[in-house]
Amino acid sequence: MEMYNPPHPGRILKEYMGDISVTEMAKHLGVPRSELSQILKGKKGISAEMSLRLSKAFSTHDELWLKLQNKYDLWQARHGKNVTYQQVTPVFNASVYS
Repeated sequence: MEMYNPPHPGRILKEYMGDISVTEMAKHLGVPRSELSQILKGKKGISAEMSLRLSKAFSTHDELWLKLQNKYDLWQARHGKNVTYQQVTPVFNASVYS
């Protein structure tokens, strides 16, 4: 079942951070403050590298942050303003591979 409009991972990251400041968290992660700020504002996605840093910092599974980003991205692609993927047709007949 598809989640209804999943939150940007930056929103979830804010909850994990609690009272830790953006500057303090960025230093802890070893990333520029501006990069972390963009993620927290939902203006930038979480990369594989950032996912590894976050998983280490918060003792979460390596793939958690990427999965959150993927769910968010897929929902945005399916329900966004420029939904054009529905015009694509299958290249091969699926029954050939059954």
